[in-house]
Amino acid sequence: MSFVHAQLFWILIIPLLVFGFFILRHQDNFLEIFDVEVLKRLSAGDDTMSVMARNTVLLLALFFLLIALTRPVINRGEHTVEQQGFSALLALDISGSMRSQDVYPNRLEFAKKNISYLLDEMPHDELALIAFARSAFMLAPFSSDKIILEQLLYGVDDQYISMNSTNFKSLAHFSAKVLEKKEPKILILFTDGGDAKDTVEFAKIIKKEKITLYVVLLGTEEGSPVLDKQGNAISQNGKIVISKRDDTLGKIASKSGGAYILASGGRSSIKKLLEKIQKKHQHYKKGRVPIYDREELFYYPLTFGLLLLLIGFGSLPRKKYKEK
Repeated sequence: MSFVHAQLFWILIIPLLVFGFFILRHQDNFLEIFDVEVLKRLSAGDDTMSVMARNTVLLLALFFLLIALTRPVINRGEHTVEQQGFSALLALDISGSMRSQDVYPNRLEFAKKNISYLLDEMPHDELALIAFARSAFMLAPFSSDKIILEQLLYGVDDQYISMNSTNFKSLAHFSAKVLEKKEPKILILFTDGGDAKDTVEFAKIIKKEKITLYVVLLGTEEGSPVLDKQGNAISQNGKIVISKRDDTLGKIASKSGGAYILASGGRSSIKKLLEKIQKKHQHYKKGRVPIYDREELFYYPLTFGLLLLLIGFGSLPRKKYKEK
């Protein structure tokens, strides 16, 4: 038998012994330290049990409760369990074109909904979340807590959108840094795309860093006007600016060994992407987790201690009323 919190015993046993010594042997000295009214609450009177016997019972009760607090157990050994899963970095596009409304209600909210689907389908995997436009920044570090990740995800609203053009080179460098110690290195982009000119350096960097890219493409080929914060269409040279989905990143994903999908209104496209990810990385093990096989014994001293408390307090003197 061993004690999980043995240090608590050595910390608390000395005050308990000192307390018991004063109660049982030096009551007169004890009165010099504590007020008489306080002592009356700590000590029992003389009714059905002597003062010495009652206080001994109460001190024994405290002792057994202390034993229960140290959590006695019988160790049956340690087992190692292999956890299946992987780590992945999710990147959310927050450039100005994400206000376009060719998908309901707009590309940003549509992307967040698809990320939420992905979180639901990956309950045991470790995920991190970043946002990117002109630069990339961390929204949530790697975590298996999908509730927290989803709360942080839905905290990204229209105020986050940047009207600057997307800097994919900056995104690639930031992603490489975040994924530096991960194996395999998986990056999942939720974006309306980027043209070949903007993504040349991005493709070179993810290839050099051995990052497998997966892309969830948002929007339509026909496109939709780019809107400002007030919801008005932006115009240049007298013409309304139209943002169309660009599939260049999808091609880069395929060359990296990954894949891409066109986001749909339901879970089907996300499930297809996840199937591809799992198939490619099916032999990857997330790690080993030690499982301790223990038989808990704390409830024995706990039960005995509570029983002694009932006996001690049950023998407290009762107030007697005289008949008039």
